[in-house]
Amino acid sequence: MNLLPKSSKEFGSVDYWEKFFQQRGKKSFEWYGTYLELCEVLHKYIKPREKVLVIGCGNSELSEQLYDVGYQDIVNIDISEVAIKQMKERNASRRPHMSFLKMDMTQMEFPDATFQVVLDKGTLDAVLTDEEEKTLQQVDRMLAEVGRVLQVGGRYLCISLAQAHVLKKAVGHFSREGWMVRVHQVADSQDHQVFEAEPRFSLPVFAFVMTKFRPVPGSALQIFELCTQEQGKPARLESADRLAEAVRERQHYAWLCSQLRRKAGLGSVSLDLCSGDTGEPRYTLHVVDNPTVKPSRDNHFAIFIIPQGRETEWLFGMDEGRKQLAASAGFRRLVTVALHRGQQYDGMESIQAELSPRVMELAPAGMPPQQQVPFLSVGGDIGVRTVRHQDHSALSGDYVIEDVQGEDRWYFRRLIFLSNRNVVQSEARLLKDVSHRAQKKRKKDRKKERPADTSEDSPPAPGQSIDKSYLCCEHHKAMIAGLALLRNPELLLETPLTLLVVGLGGGSLPLFVHDHFPKSCVDAVEIDPSMLEVATQWFGFSQSDRMKVHIADGLDYITSLAGGEGRPHYDVIMFDVDSKDPTLGMSCPPPAFVDQLFLQKVKSILSREGIFILNLVCRDLELKASVLAGLKAAFPLLYVRRIEGEVNEILFCQLQPEQKLATPELLEMAQALERTLRKPGQAWDDTYVLSDMLKTVKIV
Repeated sequence: MNLLPKSSKEFGSVDYWEKFFQQRGKKSFEWYGTYLELCEVLHKYIKPREKVLVIGCGNSELSEQLYDVGYQDIVNIDISEVAIKQMKERNASRRPHMSFLKMDMTQMEFPDATFQVVLDKGTLDAVLTDEEEKTLQQVDRMLAEVGRVLQVGGRYLCISLAQAHVLKKAVGHFSREGWMVRVHQVADSQDHQVFEAEPRFSLPVFAFVMTKFRPVPGSALQIFELCTQEQGKPARLESADRLAEAVRERQHYAWLCSQLRRKAGLGSVSLDLCSGDTGEPRYTLHVVDNPTVKPSRDNHFAIFIIPQGRETEWLFGMDEGRKQLAASAGFRRLVTVALHRGQQYDGMESIQAELSPRVMELAPAGMPPQQQVPFLSVGGDIGVRTVRHQDHSALSGDYVIEDVQGEDRWYFRRLIFLSNRNVVQSEARLLKDVSHRAQKKRKKDRKKERPADTSEDSPPAPGQSIDKSYLCCEHHKAMIAGLALLRNPELLLETPLTLLVVGLGGGSLPLFVHDHFPKSCVDAVEIDPSMLEVATQWFGFSQSDRMKVHIADGLDYITSLAGGEGRPHYDVIMFDVDSKDPTLGMSCPPPAFVDQLFLQKVKSILSREGIFILNLVCRDLELKASVLAGLKAAFPLLYVRRIEGEVNEILFCQLQPEQKLATPELLEMAQALERTLRKPGQAWDDTYVLSDMLKTVKIV
């Protein structure tokens, strides 16, 4: 039997509710949950000796159950004569002190300040079906009557789904009256049903707790609080808008959980779990379904804890990588968990205890009850992340320098812009002896119960801890390999190369060129003076008579060179500069750097046999095609090298089409350059094979 109205407007109709209770008979109707599901919040906000008015009581058992546990001063009203008659008959002998009255809550007959609590379970939701003027006027009368019959210090306790228009109306009305407004989440969507064999609500249930204060003339004080089911104490919020936003977040999470319980394969699903004390993100979760796995008792669901600092790696930080991780783990659903910097974690066991109740809400349909969910990780620990320095740049925003433990116990130093916290802006490997000392220091600090995610007061001396022979970024390795396209690569160490590098970051790219090509002269251009300080203080960078940094906009610097007398002709020009505008489909370089007029200026300062190397990060396929076409128009010879597992593509641009090389010739020249660079006494990373960087190069 379908007992829900065809239109929500029928909820406000007296005739509808008369028919509803006649059809339903004496079977109670528990709107938004039973007493057992609501008793915790009811007992929190209602004292046994207080006088309680229940508006829109219907034939719910809620009042009866409150009465039976000691709340005996209860008056119930409803607009339905059928419901009131049923309730009187049911309670006349068993609950003699509880009364039931047919009464319109918009025109109540009680004297002012009669009650200490007005309890409303779904009635406001039933009346406020839309935002038409007639409906809003009716609700205004209802809420005004609630305020009139409550004593100062009394509470309007309204159980609601907190739909946006309902929350807006209730919060707006009572905050204007100077009341304290609290919204308390009382149940998750999976914990309650409307009634048996009838639809579930996908939204969580909330209690509005509106406390009546004595009016203070001229006072503009407004109090807004949110109490979630995980928190014992409410959180104070700055405005009604922020309260509404917080409620929407809880509703979205509940809806997402309900969708994940019903079906798999929702696509890329991610969410943040925030600290209840600060509201700051503490964990980022990604839900990955693997439809190819055949279900068995033990492979339904697992949680994978990503070690600190490794969340940016392809396997953990990209959709394709997480899919590969899920496939190799062999579970139907894998939830990856990234730990946030700035948060303190006490180890794997405490993380499991903290996450267990929450992640179970993300379990797939069909998972057996009481099933143990395994927590997986790399090496069985949560990794090491030490924040060395935090600061703010006027151009780049907030940033951090952090040391993290990577594979094979190596430690890496990273520059992260917090506006894009999952992207490593610059990275360098620390020398092993420094890593070992840092590790011993961390053990000593842990004995002092010092948090792992803390700042060091003073950095090591510039260059002391950085392995300058190691390039961490794959796109930097490819850019260096591109130097093999210059003539006679075996002679480059003795050739006075001139290079222009736009985009300094941590300085590892120009520093590698400077240290490995002893006759080279490097001009580096960086728009943000803070980055020069970072590179110098934290990444072992230093200027010399062969390497100078120019603090300028790369566009202006190149325009000035191109328009000046005696303009230089660089052998190599490299662009590794990111865009500060996250709305663009191309994050590297900014679009102005590949504008046709600007490319002509770049062309004018490149030597005839030189090479222009560009790091391109573009997710917009149409925009990328346009960029490639523009580059091809300016530079007749164009090679492209895709970085595996990343969006980056390295473009090698030359002016002479007759210089075109087939892949075997390219590899031979790369091998010749590598043999030259691997000279005695020169540190070299044995895992870095230049020819491997050029194997997949294609001509556009």
